[in-house]
Amino acid sequence: MTDPRLDEAKAISARETVDRLGIVGLKAGGGELIGPCPLCGGRDRFAINLRSHAFLCRRCDIRGGDNIALVMAVLGCDFRAALTWLCGDAPAQIDPGELARRRQRAEERARRDRAAQDRYRERAIADARAIWARSRPGAQGVVRAYLTARGIAPGALPSIPPALRFLTDHPYVKKIGGALVTVHRGPCMTAGVLNPAGEITAVHQTWVDPEPPHGKARIAWQGEALPAKLVRGSKKGGAIRLVTPDDAEVLVMGEGIETTLSALAADAVPGAAYWAGVDLGNMAGRAQRGPGLRYAGLPDMSDAEAFVPPPWVRRLIFIQDGDSDPRATRHKLECGLRRAMALRPGLRGQIVQAGQGVDLNDVLAGRGADEPGQDGAGDR
Repeated sequence: MTDPRLDEAKAISARETVDRLGIVGLKAGGGELIGPCPLCGGRDRFAINLRSHAFLCRRCDIRGGDNIALVMAVLGCDFRAALTWLCGDAPAQIDPGELARRRQRAEERARRDRAAQDRYRERAIADARAIWARSRPGAQGVVRAYLTARGIAPGALPSIPPALRFLTDHPYVKKIGGALVTVHRGPCMTAGVLNPAGEITAVHQTWVDPEPPHGKARIAWQGEALPAKLVRGSKKGGAIRLVTPDDAEVLVMGEGIETTLSALAADAVPGAAYWAGVDLGNMAGRAQRGPGLRYAGLPDMSDAEAFVPPPWVRRLIFIQDGDSDPRATRHKLECGLRRAMALRPGLRGQIVQAGQGVDLNDVLAGRGADEPGQDGAGDR
């Protein structure tokens, strides 16, 4: 015979179960509560779905599909004891002393995690600055050959921006099996990522094929193809400032260096500044999450590390590449524009799309059939 308390236990909300169990440090996002695991403490490894009540820790692998399983995992009890605990036949709260100890352990883990993150970030920034200091001016090496191979001819870009440098023999280092492994060495174009204060905090690295026509290097490890581009340091809120005229009021920003340089070479907006945003996540910042918000393009304004244009920018133009999911890409770009316009009153925002299935560099190099143009969204 089915225990009549079963439906009662499953009807209890996930939030209430989490509160009664004394699980602390969880944050809502995307229909889930995410944060430290109540057993192993793994930061951002534990998640519980607010609708289905399914939970999982990606570190210690505790998992289950309902409130009862969660109580069994956290309290270390059997099914009947968990059911009794949930339905009020046993004390509804964990011993206050145990609850206080759990909260203290969670706070200590959070402090250790923050300290470890700060140390890693400092090391990464120091590495980036060292790489940048070793790099030589872009006009002297492989940068010109690489850009020409990408369709950006010397006539369209007479001088190499100072933001681009190169190294003749740069190691490509990847963490494999817990160890750092050099999987490739060769010529590399480096680009400085500057924070809002104008300080180098990251370096964008593009390894170049030493053989003509000097396109991106082909890098692989044990048969697995690896991207030819890596970023070292802290890119959050920063940008690769390719060209910044003194009297500029318009900022044109693409995700990648080649896309942004393609717009510059085409003289898309005369007198504008041209910066590369490194990646979409950096340009967009964190988005609001919740039911119906997946593609809403609404920024989470509590994200203090998101990119925001300088005060001199009166018009911000984001270039939307067409070689990725258009709906997700637009959502992210709209997040970035709306955040910028909220923080810079009077700013006008605009999204310009290269064409379906291509980016602006593809168009310039003749690799796509569609012509670049505004996507119909108009100014914002």
